[in-house]
Amino acid sequence: MAITTGTKTYKNLINGEWTVPFSEQYFESSNPANKEESLGQFPASNIEDAERAIVSARQAQKSWAAYSPSKKAAILYKAADLLEDRAEEYGRELTREEGKILSQAIMEVKRSAQTLRYYASEGLNVTGATIPSDDGSFVYTKMEPLGVVSVITPWNFPISIPARKIAPALVTGNTVIFKPASETPLSALRLVECLHEAGLPAGVLNFITGSASKIGNILVSHPEINAVTFTGSTYAGEQIHKAASFKTRLQLELGGKNPLIVMDDANIDEAVSTTIAGGFSLTGQACTGTSRVLVMESVYDSYVQKLVEATEKLTVGDGMEEGVKLGPLANAKQLETVLEYVEIGKAEGATLLTGGQQLTDGKLGNGYYVSPAIFVDVTPGMRMVREEIFGPVIAVMKVSSLNEGIQLANDTEYGLAAAICTSNEQAISRFIQEIEAGMVKVNKPTTGVAYNVPFGGVKNSSTATYRESGRDALAFYVQSKTVYR
Repeated sequence: MAITTGTKTYKNLINGEWTVPFSEQYFESSNPANKEESLGQFPASNIEDAERAIVSARQAQKSWAAYSPSKKAAILYKAADLLEDRAEEYGRELTREEGKILSQAIMEVKRSAQTLRYYASEGLNVTGATIPSDDGSFVYTKMEPLGVVSVITPWNFPISIPARKIAPALVTGNTVIFKPASETPLSALRLVECLHEAGLPAGVLNFITGSASKIGNILVSHPEINAVTFTGSTYAGEQIHKAASFKTRLQLELGGKNPLIVMDDANIDEAVSTTIAGGFSLTGQACTGTSRVLVMESVYDSYVQKLVEATEKLTVGDGMEEGVKLGPLANAKQLETVLEYVEIGKAEGATLLTGGQQLTDGKLGNGYYVSPAIFVDVTPGMRMVREEIFGPVIAVMKVSSLNEGIQLANDTEYGLAAAICTSNEQAISRFIQEIEAGMVKVNKPTTGVAYNVPFGGVKNSSTATYRESGRDALAFYVQSKTVYR
């Protein structure tokens, strides 16, 4: 591959030191909008690197747990300030590395700073309880850290997802080994740099990059790992669940096949905007993305016409350019997957109304671009309806009633997010009650979640044990000790 820009070599952070990998081997991170642009060389870590990181985290854990809540908070507050000060710089890097449009990338960095501040304050709220005793003893519970936590994250939100895992782990006294996705190591490293510069002691946060096939298993199965928090595909989550010890606490946030129901009283223009925001934002590469739309037959034709018209007005291109609404897919594999599902949809009898084409004109030929796709004449058994595509592909189905809409919405192995467009309070109440999803949206896109509320799904979208985000997330990182005095 021809490299058009200078290539910098980065290191792992282990025991407070930036170190070269044992293998002395590296992999390259490149720009999905321009495959010839390199963002740097990153360590292709192996088992020796992972073992060193685990030892470092274990040795640092007790002393870190002894830090007062206010001292831990001060470090997170400082790291948040550093992130915010560098939001535009890091946002530009994020766009170049992952592909999302610049405004969304900058927003992600700023949101991550908010997350750090939120957990800096929430660390003061990790409390136990006093319990009445029949024999007059003073009985109470106290919360203690689990120990060493592996944080394994995806590439679609390379700063904000790690932030919402690492911050609560740290404020509750745990130490961390952080392995980011190999598609976005630079963005992940920037978060680590801010926390490191803010004053984290050596060994509290260890950062290693590399292939999951080389270091993933040890970060899950090693006896010194007390917990694993992972966001990614359902298949990968199943493999982690099999590899982990029964003593290892798991938090697995996985795939989605998220529905939107459009009722006959909905504002069609607003429903179309909601669909596009949920289905095509981030180029469809969000686990909460809208992929199935169930539309009442009385408004179906009008909705589909307006959806196609709005979709065809979307500009696809480099996320650094003004006016672009969809950036490239993250890598060649994602492009191949999306194009394959488009062909599968057509072969199964669905009608492609627009999009679904690889874009190669001009400089688009240097990246992983695809036009956003709308399918109709879709049936519930089709693969494109049942399987997560993780790209800008929306399947539209006609339904005759709310009952049918909810039934089809629930006809999936997933249960992450779901939305409805309506002004009917009775329909809203019934939807909230009957929909099988961990997050429910009313007249809002399935995407977009607040950092101070619980995040997670049901069915095959999650282990449904401990939620991420919000105050609820702290429970994953602590264990209760009962004291009798």
